[in-house]
Formats: sequence, structure tokens, C-alpha cells
Amino acid sequence: MTGKIAVKSQETVIPEIDRVAGFAHPRESVRFFGNSAAETELLDAARSGRIHHAWLLTGAQGIGKATLAYRFARFLLAKPSPGDAERAGDLALPADNSVFRQVAHQAHPNLLVLRRPWQTQRKRHASAITVDEVRRLRPFLGQTAAAGTWRIVIVDSADDLNINAVNALLKSLEEPPAACVFLLVSAMPGRLPVTVRSRCRTLRLQPLAADDLQNAVAEAGAGGASDGSEDISQCLKLAQGSPGSALRFLAGGGGELYRQITGFMEQMPDCDHGKLHGLADTLAAPGANDRYELFFTLLEGLVARLVRQAAMGAGALGEEVRLSAQLISAGSLAQWAGLWETLQRAKAEADALNLDRKALVLSTFFQIEEAARNSMNHMRGGA
Repeated sequence: MTGKIAVKSQETVIPEIDRVAGFAHPRESVRFFGNSAAETELLDAARSGRIHHAWLLTGAQGIGKATLAYRFARFLLAKPSPGDAERAGDLALPADNSVFRQVAHQAHPNLLVLRRPWQTQRKRHASAITVDEVRRLRPFLGQTAAAGTWRIVIVDSADDLNINAVNALLKSLEEPPAACVFLLVSAMPGRLPVTVRSRCRTLRLQPLAADDLQNAVAEAGAGGASDGSEDISQCLKLAQGSPGSALRFLAGGGGELYRQITGFMEQMPDCDHGKLHGLADTLAAPGANDRYELFFTLLEGLVARLVRQAAMGAGALGEEVRLSAQLISAGSLAQWAGLWETLQRAKAEADALNLDRKALVLSTFFQIEEAARNSMNHMRGGA
């Protein structure tokens, strides 16, 4: 896989927002691991002949929501009648099936996918799914479908819809055309308006067990997922049941970057500022966007687990248990919890305003140093 798709009308290629370079896209996955109950619920709906017009597929980022959405879409497009569904044991289609191939190549006329569009001039994806993107529904839903066929709309992800796009989508959810199914993918359904959620049947997916996670990662093209190497084992552990996260960690050298981060955390409250500047330089360098994003994903996840461990006595991974006890005292727990929220806000603000990335990385560690120093004072009985 190249991580890019060809655009037939232009002599160019564009990156896909939801593909991890080097690995299969969710629409190309033949097998589905974990969450068999969710798959069965969709299959039962197809068998009944009374499929709800809108489904909200929820769960943590990267756990297979999009994979299941494409799997169900292919199934309905290939087996539109309840009788067809009744004879099926699951939602699987073979890779050589004509519908499977059309969906994999984004060429099926009865499937529309709404996602953050590519901005050619800026050479990046839009920050949201815009109303112009949702307006593509009008001609798609207005076309006459052949008798006995479905039209499927996948929104991946619904979390990316801006307010105008939400309102435009809501009109279609309120008055859906016949034989049309909407599949909304969301990691943060609570942020969607209740008017949208109330019109959808919610299907909650759970993080994958270790074996299913390993198999899902291997299915996506990580052939060494079972070889037991330190980096792969580390990435699978950090993924916490999310195949998508595991693939991003593997693609971006997440194991090595995580060890760098924990190395600095071990030194708190007096980390090596020379090495810290070196790390910040690499993360702020041109072309380092993926590594920069991965850094904050790993750091925010680590801080969240350390806080959870300190507050509840569970949640940390391996040596993080000791690190939590080292860094967070009972008296400083509230400060650390606030720090996690502060880091998220600072990252979002820096992205929105295109602020200096090196300064953000350094500021982030300086704030962690301050929190660690306060913790140490509490542990020593200081103020």
C-alpha cells in the first residue's frame, strides 16, 4: 500500500486522512476481529428486512468502527434482500467479489463517504468536514436507485463535522429517502448534538483483546505483528486494544519515541535540557508533522494513565506504575489532572494559530517539570 489514492480526473494523487501509510485502509480489510456482537446486531438487522436508517458506531479511536462500517456497507450492496442475509453467517465478502473491489477502489455508485476534504492549495486536509462536503448528499440521494438496492452513506468521522455540516446532515437524517442507510463513525458521540444522536441507533464497539488486536494489526499488513520484537510489543501494549493506534505507532516509530518520553519523565523534575531541545528540534522540523502528532498522542496518553494510576490505583502500563508513584503525590494529584487538560488545550491552540512547535514542546516539558517539583515538595513535607 502506498497510502495514496489515484484521482481519475486529475494527474495527481492525494493522501487519505484515514489511512496509515504502508498499511491497508479499513475499506480493504477482508476479516474483522473482535466486536462480534456488534457485527451480529447488524447482520440480524439485515435479516429482519427492517434496517434502521441511521447507525452511530461509537468507541475509542482506531478500534475498528470504520472497518465495520465498510463491512456492513459492502454486505448490503452485495446482498440487498433479507433472504440473502439469512443465508449468510456473517458480514464477510471475499476480496475477489465485485462489490468488494468496487468499494476498495472507491468506485461503487451506491456508496458515498463523507470525510475531511483535501485542500489542494494548502496541501493539507481541512480541519473539519464542511457543509460543502455534506451537500454532496443532495445529488447522491436524489438519484434513482435500482429496485432492490441500497444507498449507503458513511460519515468518517462524525466528530469532524462543523456546525453547518451537522445541520445539513440533520435534514437528511430527519427525512431519509427509502432504502438508504447512514453509518456515522464517532469516537466522541457526546459532542454530537442530541438531535443527531436521537435519530441514530447506537452501536458501541469495545477495545480488542490481545489476540484479536494482534490479528487485526497483521490483517492490515503488519506482517511482523507476532514476531515478539520490542518495538512491536511496545506498540501493541500502548495501543490498548486499538488496531488503528497500533498501526500509527508502528508506522511512526512509536516504541522508540515512547521510550524517549519516558526517559525524560524519569529525570523529572530536572531533565536534560540539551537533549530536550534536540527532541524539540526534530519534532518541529519540516516534514515531521506525523511524528509531532504522534509525540503528543503518546505524551497525553502517558500523563492520563499516570494520573489514573495515582487516583484509582490502576490504569498504568508496566513501569508506568512506578513512574506514577515517583511523580504524583496525593497533594499534587489535582495539579496533574489539570495539567493533562492544559496540555490538550495548548496543543489545540497551537495548531489553530499555527504557533511555534518547538516552543510548544519545550513549554510542555517545563510545565511537567513544575508539576513534578511540586509533587516532590509535597512528598518531602514542603509547601
